[in-house]
Amino acid sequence: MAVSYNKLWKRLIDEKMSAAELRKAADISPNTMTKFHKEELVSMDVLCRICSILHTDFGDIVEYIPEK
Repeated sequence: MAVSYNKLWKRLIDEKMSAAELRKAADISPNTMTKFHKEELVSMDVLCRICSILHTDFGDIVEYIPEK
């Protein structure tokens, strides 16, 4: 399964928020932030906290990419 967090990074730019600010606001561990940068899976709990901080929905921060 492949995911892309490009929408999250674009959203942070629109919100004028750094990844470090998001990490602190959503209480995300540095290891989890590394998973985002490596396009690895993260827990639904983390995604829920991010959605709450950014007042958005899952589809606005993560995209499923089907494997070929």
